Amino acid sequence: MSVVGPFGLSVRDRSLEADTQAGLTAVEDGLLEATKSDVPFITEAAQHLMRAGGKRFRPLLVLLAAQFGDPYAPGVVPSAVVVELTHLATLYHDDVMDEADVRRGVASANARWGNSVAVLTGDFLFARASHILADLGPEAVRIQAEAFERLVTGQILETAGPRGGRDPIEHYLDVLAGKTGSLVAVSGRFGAMMSGADESVVSILTQYGERLGIAFQLADDVLDIASDSHESGKTPGTDLREGVATLPVLHLRAQAEASGSAEDRELCELLTGDLGDDGLLGEVLRRLRAHPALEQARRDTLRYAAEARAMLAPLSEGSAKAALEGLCDAVVHRAG
Repeated sequence: MSVVGPFGLSVRDRSLEADTQAGLTAVEDGLLEATKSDVPFITEAAQHLMRAGGKRFRPLLVLLAAQFGDPYAPGVVPSAVVVELTHLATLYHDDVMDEADVRRGVASANARWGNSVAVLTGDFLFARASHILADLGPEAVRIQAEAFERLVTGQILETAGPRGGRDPIEHYLDVLAGKTGSLVAVSGRFGAMMSGADESVVSILTQYGERLGIAFQLADDVLDIASDSHESGKTPGTDLREGVATLPVLHLRAQAEASGSAEDRELCELLTGDLGDDGLLGEVLRRLRAHPALEQARRDTLRYAAEARAMLAPLSEGSAKAALEGLCDAVVHRAG
């Protein structure tokens, strides 16, 4: 049994392991090439987050999905580069919107060079992804455009907040389906489609990817509160400090409203305070870690991971299917 890629997926099949490792190496080469510019400063900025690491979760899914067709088909690795470039571009923009100082354990681009450079660097990465897409055909361009529309819509919905009378938790899950699920769904879709897999397989892996993407983000929500050292490079409580109402916080608010508990209301009040104060943040984290709302968020993560696994049932048994099931397990493991 070997561990493949920064995400840490365990693979038991040597042939699949070799294919996946070779594919990930080719993706890294493709990312390096795609982020180069004739202007050295642009190259430095564009490669800043890429060189900082990352799980390469989306490219890994592309490569595994391609195992249901021809994994060596010429469009597989370029499509994996496209989804990772798109993901990287959104990180540059997200850090500007969130005024984040750290990403993947290094200074964010906006903290290092300012908001304008960070936004334009994200745009540069989107442009490079589009250039690669053009060589993959009009269908690939359409799929990516639809996913990007969903991604941006999810971000706008998050910024606008739920409409009056809308359940905030349902709204939040819709936001995640757009912001995170859409691009992970495209990863499964591109891998299967570029490899020439049957349409039924393409559909299954698209739906699997969407659910897995939501589970992946929910695991991050849990880790932001439960982890002592956040594996994304962010310190615990980063989302709380930035005022992001993640799923555990939304469950806390719902339980406070339902029960009327003075203790729950007090904790909700603390969340609106100055969490830039380390002492207050530590107190909030301590109380949230012991609160049933965190366990409810874990259960939601498990539910989406289980739904992703269930989508794989019609696929033929083999090492590729087992690896996709392993991704579900890896997401669950991250959430504890």
